[in-house]
Amino acid sequence: MMNNGQIYLDYAATTPTDRRVLEAMLPYFSEVFGNPSSIHRFGQDGEAAVEEARETTAGILNCSPSEVVFTSCGSESDNLALRGAAFAARERRGASRILISPVEHHAVSHTARQLGKLHGFSIEELSVDEYGAVLVDAAVSRLGPDVAVVSAIHANNEIGTINPIEELGAACRERGIPFHTDSVQAAAYLPVDVQSLNLDLLSLGAHKFYGPKGVGALYVRKGTPIVPVQTGGAQEGGLRAGTQNVPYIVGFAEALRLTNEEREDRQAHVMPLRDRIIGTVLEEIPQSKLTGHPSRRLPNHASFVFEGVDGNEMLMMLDAEGFACSSGSACKTGSPEPSEVLTTLELPRSWALGSLRVTLGMGTTPSHVESFLQALPSIVERVRMLSGAIKF
Repeated sequence: MMNNGQIYLDYAATTPTDRRVLEAMLPYFSEVFGNPSSIHRFGQDGEAAVEEARETTAGILNCSPSEVVFTSCGSESDNLALRGAAFAARERRGASRILISPVEHHAVSHTARQLGKLHGFSIEELSVDEYGAVLVDAAVSRLGPDVAVVSAIHANNEIGTINPIEELGAACRERGIPFHTDSVQAAAYLPVDVQSLNLDLLSLGAHKFYGPKGVGALYVRKGTPIVPVQTGGAQEGGLRAGTQNVPYIVGFAEALRLTNEEREDRQAHVMPLRDRIIGTVLEEIPQSKLTGHPSRRLPNHASFVFEGVDGNEMLMMLDAEGFACSSGSACKTGSPEPSEVLTTLELPRSWALGSLRVTLGMGTTPSHVESFLQALPSIVERVRMLSGAIKF
């Protein structure tokens, strides 16, 4: 995808809304505009659209429609999952420990820390390997009846590593501990069958898979204790009060449907381009390292660190040359400090400050990738020179 000559390589931050999704949404802004909570025909039409979207979503997740809760985004879904499950577990069985991986999105990690600071929960981080993947055996040894909820990200947004969700979920299921995963980044390319993944709670956000910004969903397995964190009306099974955003919910379901139907084609499109980037960067740029797992990673995700490079300076130079990339999560861009994820991987500061994330999408072409690969080596060299680093 290009915009005024700019090449977009930051699909992990957000994706453009698919035109087919936009077309599905349009009637619900001005034609079918009723409040789904209203009794009259206008409201019934709106409610029918929401429930059809719920059924579509449930079919893809392999769950009951009643287990799908629509939210405003993936972050809200994470908040509802973690807070709602933690408070319910403490109320029902006195559990007060929360286990999370140290490479979670801030929507999980910051929520957990607030639960610890303001509400007295004990927050513990699970061990990960050199690629940022949770160590299953070590995690299992931490499970006990006093654990309120466990959360491990499905695929990391910053380094692309895919976690062993099935095994973690199975271990939690055996012990009756609610297990949550943030699949916001993963859903664009990985199956999200909640039964095979052994999940109790799953977070999604539409704008990562060519849907609109401002809408997400949370899967809540029937029987999972959870309390609402936004109260008022009885919408979304009483778990998320507020007038339902009908056009965006319709857009969410259509985007997820298309993603599910076209997953193999989308994977086949981006994987060779991803591998081309990884191979060329590691071969042609001295003192470069791939971050995340070399093979068990998202199909569209390439991430690196470069020794002696100011990552923010590199991003600005890339932007000036016409390439939109990231140094990690879109929420972290601009920070002068290494990210928590890279710190967890125990990378030296001289490496961790020079991070780069390149993420591809359906609008990425081989010519975009070749243009990027021609420009990057000289940009890295220039940044090293400007920062006074050793010229390799």
